[in-house]
Amino acid sequence: MTSNGSPRRGGRPTQAEAAALHQRLRAAAVRTFLAHGYDATTMVAIAEAAEVAKATVYARYPDKRAVFLDVIPWALSRAVRPEPDLADGDGDLRATLLAIGRAAVEQALDPDIVRLHRIARAESHRFPEFAAAAGSFGWAQRQQQVMAVLRQHAEAGALVIDDLELTAEHFIAMVEILPARLADFGVFRSAGDRERHLTHAVELFLRGVLAR
Repeated sequence: MTSNGSPRRGGRPTQAEAAALHQRLRAAAVRTFLAHGYDATTMVAIAEAAEVAKATVYARYPDKRAVFLDVIPWALSRAVRPEPDLADGDGDLRATLLAIGRAAVEQALDPDIVRLHRIARAESHRFPEFAAAAGSFGWAQRQQQVMAVLRQHAEAGALVIDDLELTAEHFIAMVEILPARLADFGVFRSAGDRERHLTHAVELFLRGVLAR
């Protein structure tokens, strides 16, 4: 493939080259939307950010709207990083929930994630498709992480949980929602205050689910 995104001389790009180009376009589009907002972003600007020809962008996306619909869920979902000890092999539920909670808050307070959420909310009236794609915005992946840990401990008899899915949702809301909403208004608590909030949320959550 040439530097402007065209297939290399002698044939079509390989699957690996096509996939690499797709990721390159997505990353460039996210940078452009973050820098200029939705209205001021153009297909030309996205092509320039990706260092490809404008025709290369149009070959994959019919218009800017299609780009936005693709890259916003992609950018938010790829920010969710699995925890290294998610399997909870040492049986320390409290430590595992604290680790997951810290990762959730760290993601929620990442400056690019805050800005992406702001753009997505500001433009949501134009994109009813986002309602169907809500599970791709990162929340569902974090929820699956929490559910895996809770299921393990519930099956061992340590927890009493009636609805695993809703319980995981409530845990994420307890640790992440307030810091994320404050960040929307440019309010970032100190590291000590964030840890105090997280520790209290985990302790309160455990009181509600631990077997008596």
